[in-house]
Amino acid sequence: MGEHPIAQYIIDLLAQNDCWHETFQHQAVRTSLEAAEQRADYTLHQGAKAIIARIKVPNEGKRFVMLVFPADCKFDGVKVKHLLGAKDIRFATETEVEEITSGVKPGGVPPFGNRFGLEVIADPTLFENEKIVFNAGRTTSIAMLSGDYRRFVAPTIREIV
Repeated sequence: MGEHPIAQYIIDLLAQNDCWHETFQHQAVRTSLEAAEQRADYTLHQGAKAIIARIKVPNEGKRFVMLVFPADCKFDGVKVKHLLGAKDIRFATETEVEEITSGVKPGGVPPFGNRFGLEVIADPTLFENEKIVFNAGRTTSIAMLSGDYRRFVAPTIREIV
């Protein structure tokens, strides 16, 4: 496939568990909008945007979390800070993203933060979609049932948009 091994891991996971899915190969993309333009049968709202953020929590220090929400939305930093008891939140840098994910480039990080040792927090609006679609590397997209995503990733579901 020529893509980061996480793409094949997700495809294999879904196939081994007899889960509906489809994959797309496309030009390299970096933004959710660019990715949505490559997926004719899916809306931007069905896109599962995965953001790695660094939070700083008093008396606990700094750590990274993954925020997942529909790609046509933006996360609310105030809500996330309140939810996690953080005093500071910022996007992970490109270098941090690549270190955390063993080489996945920003724009290609799939919402499977549990595979990277990250706590995953998903907005409930993501699950209003029967099917979600996301990048798994910069040239591969995977669509799957949102219920299967919920089962395999077991995200904390809280309002973050």
